[in-house]
Amino acid sequence: MFSHSESLRAFVMLRPCRRDTCCNKKASRHHMETKPPIPSEGTRIDLRTWERRTIFEFFKGFSEPYHGVCIRLDCTETLRFAKKHRLSIFLVLVHRSLVAAHQVENFKTRIVANEVWRYEKIDAGSAIGRPNGTIGFGHYKFRQHLLDFVREATIEVERVKQRDDLERYPGPDLIRYSVLPWFDFTSISHARDFSREDSAPRITFGKITARDGRCTMPVSIHVHHALADGMHVAAFVKHFQQCLEAPDLNLV
Repeated sequence: MFSHSESLRAFVMLRPCRRDTCCNKKASRHHMETKPPIPSEGTRIDLRTWERRTIFEFFKGFSEPYHGVCIRLDCTETLRFAKKHRLSIFLVLVHRSLVAAHQVENFKTRIVANEVWRYEKIDAGSAIGRPNGTIGFGHYKFRQHLLDFVREATIEVERVKQRDDLERYPGPDLIRYSVLPWFDFTSISHARDFSREDSAPRITFGKITARDGRCTMPVSIHVHHALADGMHVAAFVKHFQQCLEAPDLNLV
């Protein structure tokens, strides 16, 4: 465990690694690799007594069951906090949103083999830019303490940057993140493989802009309609905004 001062020094803004300092464990495969499944603590929901059974049965077979919104959130305090402590703003945003997601039960439910499971802990996954202009996929385990999360996630980012393959966490217990720092978008769509079962929420952060002393950013949120409705997205947004307004080291 790092001390507080050591942690702050370690969490610099993410930079591409130099090729001469990369480890020699880079994979040479160019096909999709998959990590072995990681056991997760989940509880299977009894569909016979679940209050959402009718809604679940209705939406689960849709060719496009995801619905989404694009909203604007104030990230002034979080941005200042990240800059002050030299943290990756993206990883801080991911942590703040994960904290919010853990407060909304519907953001922790997933469809697995046509059954519904509720997970106590939800991790994060995202695309990671590499120095050669390609991307890889990273998996960030949720940690309640912000510095613990950013420290471990930073290591994962650097690990993925040193590879040239695509490995993707196979479990359902995560939220898929992306960031488009070039665009102040008002709408967004995602590439999806409809042949694969997937019910994880998708959250995208956009370009941060300043106006009248405040900083805001667009946020896109897509969820599986068999598991979550608009009211659940609204609850998540409320908690997320509260987390953005209080990016304290001791806040979980």
